[in-house]
Amino acid sequence: MAKMTIGFGAVLALISSGFFFALGMTDMAALHPFGLGVVLIVCGILANTENAKKRMLWMHIAVTVGLIGFLITAVGVVKQIAKGTTQVSPLAFDERVATALICGVFVAMCVRSFIAARRARAV
Repeated sequence: MAKMTIGFGAVLALISSGFFFALGMTDMAALHPFGLGVVLIVCGILANTENAKKRMLWMHIAVTVGLIGFLITAVGVVKQIAKGTTQVSPLAFDERVATALICGVFVAMCVRSFIAARRARAV
C-alpha cells in the first residue's frame, strides 16, 4: 500500500504540473492537487516501514487526505455542473474531474486493502 500511495501522489503531482503549464502558469489554483500529491508521497514514504503501528497510522492519514481531496474536488465538480462550466476554463474543470477520479480510486483501493487486512488479522 505504501508504494501505491507514492504512485498516486506522483500521478497527482504530475497531472497538476501539466495543467498548471497548460493554463499558462497563471492559475495558482491548478497547483492544489500538487499539494495533495506531495502529502500522499510523504505519507507513503513514512508508511514504508516494518513497524505495523506506524504503517497503519501513516496509511490512515493518507486515506484521510485522499478522502478530503475527493470530497472537495467532487463538490466543486458538482457545483460547476449545476452552474454550467462556462464560468471556469474547461482545463480547470478537467483538472478537478481528474483529481476527483484519482482521489476516489485511491480511497476505494485503500478501503479495500484495510478490509482485507482486518479479515487477515481476524483469522
